Amino acid sequence: MSAMLDYYLVGIRLSIAQSLQYRLATYLWMLGMIAEPVIYLVVWQTVARSHGGSVSGYTAGQFAAYYIVWTLVRNINIVFTPYGWEPRIRQGQLSAWLLRPIHPIHWDLSFFAGRNLLSALMWLPIAIPLTLIFRPTLRLTLLGIAAFVAALIGAFLIRSLLLWALGMVTIWTTKVGGLFELYISVEMILSGRLVPIALLPQPIRSVSAFLPFQWTFAFPINALIGKLSPGQLAMGLVAQLFWIVLAGGIVALFWRTSIKRYSAVGN
Repeated sequence: MSAMLDYYLVGIRLSIAQSLQYRLATYLWMLGMIAEPVIYLVVWQTVARSHGGSVSGYTAGQFAAYYIVWTLVRNINIVFTPYGWEPRIRQGQLSAWLLRPIHPIHWDLSFFAGRNLLSALMWLPIAIPLTLIFRPTLRLTLLGIAAFVAALIGAFLIRSLLLWALGMVTIWTTKVGGLFELYISVEMILSGRLVPIALLPQPIRSVSAFLPFQWTFAFPINALIGKLSPGQLAMGLVAQLFWIVLAGGIVALFWRTSIKRYSAVGN
């Protein structure tokens, strides 16, 4: 356990050091991501005001809070994507990983944890002007803040594990772009990333309840802005734990099956 902790700390430090080498590019990239939630924010604030002040329980101020927090959650949810598997397979990079005495997923988890920790710090100067401009309505509580921090970790792990499992399809096909695009399309709709879950039609909300996506976006956001009761916070954290265990099992199963088939493609 001590060795594993040291490994993660090294990965986090290396990730932060690398990001700091290109901090301007990293910051400009983060600023570019702001356009998407700001568009959503302005649209739904306008809709809420035109409908007497609220839509599906969200006021204009709560929409502002939702999409401002969205920018942080989105950055924390940056993980190793299936596209990254393609060079690992084609160039034989995975062969080197197989010689190491530790599962390669631990490097990806530690590296992106460090990158996202730095992103969270860099997010603060962005959040301040957004808050002053759009005046979000927040109901901050110690319980909500604690649940939000735990939910961010859970969201990062769920998304990391699911996309890692999806990436292993590359071992079988060398191309996973089509499946990844389908995954992202479904995630956009069912996670609360496009619109809050409460705004979706009831049949779609029912479907989303049985899938992991809302626990990676909607749940952490609503936990911080005060839309969830203590019971709902507890239920959400339990749901996240369920999906972490399930996704971890899927990764373990896929890894044992896929690695037997693995062979580097080469250039």
